[in-house]
Amino acid sequence: MKTKILFTIALIVSLCGGTSFMAMAQSRGTDANIHGHVIHAQTREHIPFVTITIKGTTIGVVADASGHFFLKNLPVGEHTIVAESIGLKSVEQSVTMQTGKSIEINFTMEDQTETMDEVVVSATRNETNKKSTATIVNVASAKLFESTASTNLAESMAFQPGLRVENTCGNCGAVQLRINGLEGQYSQILLDSSPIFSSLAGVYGLEQLPVAMIERVEVIRGGGSALFGSNAIGGVVNIITKEPLRNSLSLSHTTNIMESGDAEFNTSLNGSFVSDDRRAGVYLFGMVKDRDAYDRNGDGFTDITSMLARTIGFRGYYKTSATSKLTAEYHHISEFRRGGDQIDLPPHMAEIAEQTDHNINGGSLRWNFYAPNSRHFVNVYTSAQSIGRDSYYGTGKDPNAYGRTEDFTIVTGAQYSYVFNKCLFMPAQFTVGFEYTYNDLNDHSIGFDRSILQTVRTAGMYIQNEWKNEKVNFVVGGRFDKHNMMRKIIFSPRANLRYSPHEDVGLRVSYSSGYRAPQAFDEDLHIDAVNNQSSIIELDPNLRPEYSHSLSASADLYHNFGLLQSNLLVEGFYTMLDDVFALAKTGENEAGYIIQTRYNASGAKVRGVTAELKLGIPDVFEFQAGYTFQRSHYNEPEEWSDNVEAQRRMFRTPDHYAYFTATGNITSQFKASVFGNYTGEMLVQHNAGYIEADRTELTPSFWDMGLKLSYNFRLSPIIGMEIHGGIKNIFDAYQSDIDHGAFRDSVYIYGPMNPRTFFLGVKFTL
Repeated sequence: MKTKILFTIALIVSLCGGTSFMAMAQSRGTDANIHGHVIHAQTREHIPFVTITIKGTTIGVVADASGHFFLKNLPVGEHTIVAESIGLKSVEQSVTMQTGKSIEINFTMEDQTETMDEVVVSATRNETNKKSTATIVNVASAKLFESTASTNLAESMAFQPGLRVENTCGNCGAVQLRINGLEGQYSQILLDSSPIFSSLAGVYGLEQLPVAMIERVEVIRGGGSALFGSNAIGGVVNIITKEPLRNSLSLSHTTNIMESGDAEFNTSLNGSFVSDDRRAGVYLFGMVKDRDAYDRNGDGFTDITSMLARTIGFRGYYKTSATSKLTAEYHHISEFRRGGDQIDLPPHMAEIAEQTDHNINGGSLRWNFYAPNSRHFVNVYTSAQSIGRDSYYGTGKDPNAYGRTEDFTIVTGAQYSYVFNKCLFMPAQFTVGFEYTYNDLNDHSIGFDRSILQTVRTAGMYIQNEWKNEKVNFVVGGRFDKHNMMRKIIFSPRANLRYSPHEDVGLRVSYSSGYRAPQAFDEDLHIDAVNNQSSIIELDPNLRPEYSHSLSASADLYHNFGLLQSNLLVEGFYTMLDDVFALAKTGENEAGYIIQTRYNASGAKVRGVTAELKLGIPDVFEFQAGYTFQRSHYNEPEEWSDNVEAQRRMFRTPDHYAYFTATGNITSQFKASVFGNYTGEMLVQHNAGYIEADRTELTPSFWDMGLKLSYNFRLSPIIGMEIHGGIKNIFDAYQSDIDHGAFRDSVYIYGPMNPRTFFLGVKFTL
């Protein structure tokens, strides 16, 4: 196998030709300087805080509040100067720098309603223009977080095409993200492109991450194992943390009041600090969230858990040279949540109690090197996250239902990319990388007499070549993984093609494969309360790995109707799952606990169509909507209970779901946004207890609508204040048939994550 990998690399390099490294010109003391300003194309006013960089280097500066900038002692020779700012089209100019000479360069920038030309990294593990990449990448940015009044990542992810976010348990409050209908375990969550979200971290992770620490989220639908390893069958969610750009400070607070009067308080303090020479910078963030429990039907049992969470952290950088940068990130999350009844008493004094107390510490260290000829790129990184969790999952005032979980994950890797002027028939970029992931988990429950000691080690190597010009992108690659719980090395191939017959038309087709290993601890392997009994998930001793093959085809259309900018994307997807994982009740153990067993079903198919529309006029309004129609079926009917007829249709997968967001500038200071999610009918499991026997339910469809109004004040030339307020789930479209009492089924829950909720907040910026 090693010989084949090395031969493949050598073959690509020999076919495409090589070039030697170019020496970096000594920049100190050259007295080669650039000065200038940035103005708006329509208003002709200066634009403040635009980022000005030399392409392919770490050299750059941020324009001051008057829109002027100054770059000094630059390397001599030819360079490309880039001006970038959120909401504006990037502009480039070529210059030739000479020793002892200063030149003036001025930029004129235009508004861009949607960030259609945004730079993304998830498509190929290299920085790529979103519009011209061979893979569709959807981006959730700070603009989306603000317009939907989201305080954590779980809230905002519902406003992306092909994605659904749902609460899966009234007692524990676990949130699950589904991509193209597949369960959360089928999605690979990355933090700054590293897979440090273990199976344990994935249970609550999306709700634990405040948007204050996030610059943007990149989403790739469909199989991604060819680049990112296991569990990327449904797709990839890459969370990019904020990087300091200029000196700033913000303080915000939002109060949410549910229709019952129960409240949630969110307070955050964030600051960005950058040295005068832009050689070093740090972004600091902190957030406190305090939420009351919510009981919808007044039976004394929670439908939304109480929570107290605190998050602090930073992301900083230091430019070790003009072509290299060291980046570090750290976050600490302390979270306590409680569900069930009698939540003010110790959990063993309640009929049903699910309680977790998380302490999470994570971070990363990354070194990037850009060769001065913009051909070579090296990325060396390591990331780690540790979780300590005290838990209680019990019924009937059980004093022994306490547990302790220790989880540690470390990821280390290196990546090298090289840009060819011509490789066989067109310019190309070759990428090769290695990644090693180690996860050690120790989960012990006293009352259930269960201990899981699990060590997962995965060594992976990926290789790809991307041929690209203005009209065509063609990517061929694959990943080799050796998983310690699988005997054979796994090869996951990938191929993507983009063809643009016109600059405003992008046609794409893709194929990718993926896999999931049968590891012992998975995202949904926790204890649920059913019929005042506890339910435990176990694994079939003959459980085999699960494999997937994903196909997609799409058309991406752009057009401007005068000032109106538009983008329409239509994508068809088809995923085949072999030996798909499924759950079935298999009896009770000696202690009387319900046993559900994970086994291999015959297979499944997920197919459908997703459409996304974006419209906008700069500084006037923006509108975005997405709709997904899909079918998710097992190849053969699967039986989850002896009392229920076997079903081919996958549970919790509606055939229709959609979203929209609309933001308008009523005045330059006054903004309004309307947003909503639609979920169609779906099948869900309803366990016996409150009802006499297990049965399958067809849920009603529902709309979850929201409204936000905000007004900005200028308190001084440098201090701004925003007051905002609104309502979420305007029509209170909450589940109406929740079970009552201690014998209820806690996982029989569907519908919006929150009831009708009013919110009011204030934000100060400096």
